[in-house]
Amino acid sequence: MTRVEPYDAVYRGVGLSRSESATLVELVLTEITDSMARGETVKLSSFGTFTVRKKGKRMGRNPKTGVAAPIPPRRVVIFKASTIMKQRINANRPQEWSEKTVTETDMMGAALP
Repeated sequence: MTRVEPYDAVYRGVGLSRSESATLVELVLTEITDSMARGETVKLSSFGTFTVRKKGKRMGRNPKTGVAAPIPPRRVVIFKASTIMKQRINANRPQEWSEKTVTETDMMGAALP
């Protein structure tokens, strides 16, 4: 989904003009972003919860060279989908996903001889 698709959905569903729809969607996204920037949790009923978590300073490693490098403290956004969202996502999954059989490879991580 691109940024334009929610604009069009509001335009078709609510009946606002295209520019008003774009402004409305941008206002909502800005409010969500600003709330998270202040460290607040954003809960959207039937959708999910956005939280900001602080990660401390730690040592990392450059994957190319293997040289240790400090990673500064930072804040990251965590999203947890609501139960309703999870149910909607899983309601339309292909049949073969729901009837997957467990094999020795699934249980052991490698095929048995």
